[in-house]
Amino acid sequence: MESFYVVLALVAYIVIGCLLSQYARRSMGHGFVDYFLANRALGGIISALTYAATTYSAFMMVGLVGFTYAFGVGTVGFELVYLVGALMILVLLGPRMWEVGRKRGYVTPAELLSDVYGNSLIGALFTVVCLAVLVPYMSVQMMGVGYLVEGMSGGEVPFEVGALIAASVAIAWSLWAGLRSVAWTDALQALIMIVTSLILLFFVFYVWFGDFTRFTEMLASEHPELLRVPGSGWPFEKFLGLTLPWFFFALTNPQVSQRMFVPRGRSEFKSMVLGHAVFGLIYTVIVTLIGLAVRLIVPGLMKPDQAMPSLLALVPVPLALLVFVGIVSAAITTVDSILLTLSSMTARDLYGKTFKKRREELELLVGKTTIVIVACASFIFSLFRPGLIVELSVASSACLVSAAPALIDALTIKRGNSLSAGLSIAIGSGTAICLHLLGMRPLGQWPGVWGLIVSTVLFVGLSSVKSRRLLR
Repeated sequence: MESFYVVLALVAYIVIGCLLSQYARRSMGHGFVDYFLANRALGGIISALTYAATTYSAFMMVGLVGFTYAFGVGTVGFELVYLVGALMILVLLGPRMWEVGRKRGYVTPAELLSDVYGNSLIGALFTVVCLAVLVPYMSVQMMGVGYLVEGMSGGEVPFEVGALIAASVAIAWSLWAGLRSVAWTDALQALIMIVTSLILLFFVFYVWFGDFTRFTEMLASEHPELLRVPGSGWPFEKFLGLTLPWFFFALTNPQVSQRMFVPRGRSEFKSMVLGHAVFGLIYTVIVTLIGLAVRLIVPGLMKPDQAMPSLLALVPVPLALLVFVGIVSAAITTVDSILLTLSSMTARDLYGKTFKKRREELELLVGKTTIVIVACASFIFSLFRPGLIVELSVASSACLVSAAPALIDALTIKRGNSLSAGLSIAIGSGTAICLHLLGMRPLGQWPGVWGLIVSTVLFVGLSSVKSRRLLR
């Protein structure tokens, strides 16, 4: 495809997004809560779409398509474990988080931890961990755009330019109107993501296979290994290592858990949960089928992450451009959401807790400055192009899963204390990070599994010890 069409599609997408961002800015109020949480006043549909867009990123149409291409239908189990976990958290813990957030005025999940455990250092620690591991996660989204732009333009537009565009647009939309801008652009982009992927799926089936029956017959004949569950590419240790962090994703990843604070009321919160469930199930099925179809259409790819770009090179230009915009949308919605969350945590849980007599204007300035700094750091990280996109995404979540025991306790029985919460997060995430960097998997288990085991043992053990001392 000529690079002119790729650039034209990007320009059109960016212009439409900027117009929508400007529209959102018109209703923007003043203050920290309005900027970062849209004044806790989002409706059910917008809440559902921004939640889905934040969660489902470039790793779906680039990374998960590649994973399905390589390992088959076992990928469905991996992704559905996330969806089930997210829905369980949203149903069982979400209403409580929404309620205490509104009642206590929390802006970030880290504030919840600081307040419940009576120590601002807990929130500061969680913020530092999030900053450390979500920079690579954001770089994954930029890599997705970079790979796609490079592949579709035949290398005329280099990877670096694509990644830079993703970073720049995310910065602009985040700064312009805060969450109001991000929520409205998320809603548009979520619709673009699912509609374009559905159109692509129907086109692929019609042109290459004729119908679903023919598709399954060809798959069973040419690649029966892809239909085995869990399949040769999914030993138990790998499946557990990838899915366990994903199961707690809705709670431990702050850009997602912060979304529980924004619905206007309980009915809007329920609409958000239902909308995310429907969106997630449909999108997962679409992406998996596309990955299997590409294996039949373009066999023998050395790099699974190139499965989607290779497919788009074979479809008509207008359709390829539509899907291209959908994938770019998926990436940027995740990046700008993470930027907003990390900047709010830096401003409120680091700067705000350090300077007790803080001014809201300075908090906002710190937050906006953090947006630029973190985005630039993520862009630089993306230039190193580390690892498979899906595995790098899960590695980031694996480090955050250590916060699960403290967060669950904070929203339920409140038996923990500042020592158990702080050490479980610090040592648990440190364990996962060290094992990942060293490439070690003791007893065959992945870093996220060990991180959760260590954090759970520490949290329960230290909470029990202190409770016994109090009883004496």
